[in-house]
Amino acid sequence: MTTQDVAATSAVGRSPLLFVLTIFASASLVFLVQPMIAKLVLPLLGGGPSIWNTSLAFFQTALLVGYGYAHSLQRVQSIRMQAGIHLAAMILAALVLPMHVTGVFGAPSSEHPALWLLGVMAVSIGAPFAVLSATAPLVQAWHARTLHADSGSEPYALYAASNLGSLIALLAYPIVVEPLTSLHAQAMGWSLGYGGFILLMAALMYFVTRGAAAPAPVVTETAEAGGDAPTWRNRLTWVVLAAIPSSLMMGVTTHLTTDVASAPFIWVVPLALYLVTFIIAFSTKPAISQDTTLILQAAAVAACASLLPFKASNLFLQLFIHLSAYFLTALMCHQALVARRPNPSRLTEFYLWMSFGGVVGGGFNAFLAPAIFNNVWEYPLVLALACLVRPWGEGPIERWRWVTFALGCLAAVAAPVATFAAYTGQIGRADMLGMTGHDLMLLLVKVALAVAVVCAFLVRRRGIVFFGIITIISLAAEGAGDKVDVLKSWRSFFGVVRQSELQLPEMGGTVRMLSHGTTLHGAQAQDPRWRCRPLVYYAPETPIGQVFTQRLGERRVLRIGAVGLGTGAVAAYTRPGDHLTFFEIDPLVIRVATDPAHFSYTTECAKGQIDYVVGDARLTLARQPTNQFDILLIDAFSSDSVPAHLLTVEAMKAYLTHIKPDGVLILHLSNRNLDLRSPAMAVAYAAGGEALLQRHGAAKNSPMLWESSEDALIVARNEAALAAFAADRRWTPSEPTLARPWTDDYTNLVGALYGRMKERWDWLP
Repeated sequence: MTTQDVAATSAVGRSPLLFVLTIFASASLVFLVQPMIAKLVLPLLGGGPSIWNTSLAFFQTALLVGYGYAHSLQRVQSIRMQAGIHLAAMILAALVLPMHVTGVFGAPSSEHPALWLLGVMAVSIGAPFAVLSATAPLVQAWHARTLHADSGSEPYALYAASNLGSLIALLAYPIVVEPLTSLHAQAMGWSLGYGGFILLMAALMYFVTRGAAAPAPVVTETAEAGGDAPTWRNRLTWVVLAAIPSSLMMGVTTHLTTDVASAPFIWVVPLALYLVTFIIAFSTKPAISQDTTLILQAAAVAACASLLPFKASNLFLQLFIHLSAYFLTALMCHQALVARRPNPSRLTEFYLWMSFGGVVGGGFNAFLAPAIFNNVWEYPLVLALACLVRPWGEGPIERWRWVTFALGCLAAVAAPVATFAAYTGQIGRADMLGMTGHDLMLLLVKVALAVAVVCAFLVRRRGIVFFGIITIISLAAEGAGDKVDVLKSWRSFFGVVRQSELQLPEMGGTVRMLSHGTTLHGAQAQDPRWRCRPLVYYAPETPIGQVFTQRLGERRVLRIGAVGLGTGAVAAYTRPGDHLTFFEIDPLVIRVATDPAHFSYTTECAKGQIDYVVGDARLTLARQPTNQFDILLIDAFSSDSVPAHLLTVEAMKAYLTHIKPDGVLILHLSNRNLDLRSPAMAVAYAAGGEALLQRHGAAKNSPMLWESSEDALIVARNEAALAAFAADRRWTPSEPTLARPWTDDYTNLVGALYGRMKERWDWLP
């Protein structure tokens, strides 16, 4: 131990909590800024889950840069000089503050949105984030050379404190910060917090360097620095064990945001669980042992593999199973990573390779997978591959495990066979059991998959065998999942789009559908009698259809705008002389909807002029002339959620300026999991508009897809424009006091989620 270290230990020994406080504060700032900056760019890129995944990939890369900087700094020969360099770096990084979205790259590109987003984030927040990220390994390295050198205390335990700070900040954002403060106040508060952290870091540097004079030993690749140098096999293992949880975090995030809502309060859940796994794994006394993790992970992954394709299953069951499988698999990998940690003298290198693994896993999901897969295959693929991390056991595999493996595979394969038999008419009525053939099929599928899951659990102690049976279950469940005849699947930055077909004799046979995740974006009958009839949300019986029908009855040429293309069904309402402009953020949707080989509403059924504007509606509408539209439809779905930035007072004011004095604005507010009606009514009133609401229920005797139940709000600049609708009892006056109006500075999606839950369960207080 050097003279410098003895002196430093004497000073730091009087304030060991300063290490914990500094790491805790830096981690809090690092993870508070992630949902904050993502929300800042939401109005520019439409609110899709890929924004969050790309943002995570950026933050992981910035984290790698920070860890690389901290590791390189260990080669500087004195702690005092290290502290001086780091203090200067923090001050220089502060020059980009206060936090904001830079305008140097101009408006985002719909063709290359990921590149635009990465550039904007690098300039806007990259430097402060990277410098803050370096704090944890740097301070732990100083701890290892002071307190650890003297008392033998474990510096790796500080990583648990770091992740605890990250977790608290991350959860505080949707629960406290987002509902109670404006976005401008958040950005300014974070910038001030960064300034305060510089002062805190300076205090720690004072204690660490007090009395320091002798140079620090340089980290080398020999055992002289303390402990054997890691081999390349060690490093590769660290990378793989870090990459799997990172990839799974993005995979499960994509799954959840596709089926729930594209909003930071949903995005933070997988990231929060990711941090919890680090807290548990790096704790000196883990709350969950490795043996317990392996048992629970086997059960959760087997259940998840069998449930993954059944997207129509109960939402809360889906959430529980997927999050459990992801959490336990990530914990299994991180516990294996901690078990392979090196001597504390190699601490910064360990974190560097661990961070590189995070970049590999995140980069695979954010950039490579969308380019090579036409569906979100990366999630089940990595979930299955993660099973190879489990212990493989020693010696030959017992015969009973092979028998169990074979039985499980046969049971799994029986599930898609039963599905195929039912949908090809091989299973008729089962009168003895009082069930239809379809009911019997569902029972057989569930029993078969349950048997396969039990068999998988029984062979869990052999990692290679467990991996094999999980792979078979995943493939078999895919064939037995929610049965829709998917003809084509496409993928872009904005999500996965599928074209499927359903046979409906009531509409002459084949009906073609377009969906994003589990959300139907439109349907078109192929029978000539019904091909040009708008279906589901746009049928004449629905609120949207009622508005178009009423305005068409006025026998004047209409100028129409529609945010969100889908299949282009509203184009069927246009007459000669009418002009309809679709505002669509995803060029892929335009290519599909305008190709007669897929859908023909815009090419065969439309009688008026149809054109398209590519980009986010807030930006593209702002460039349109004012007082232009007779009807403006806002139906910009992204996996069953309207992006929040399209439901703010500022957005509403812009919409109202673009409709004519007697024009109407239609907001399609249907959502399974969020109450969008209350904030939308408040927003309409705050923007100075008049509004009417309709909660439409589809007729019980109507054929499937003929129409749909939906909520819609129509808004106008004055009461006279709504007179014809006010006389219709289906439309009711709005109630603008049920929620605080959303603005670009304030949204409360947690409150919207609570509102929907309260509506479903009257017993909720």
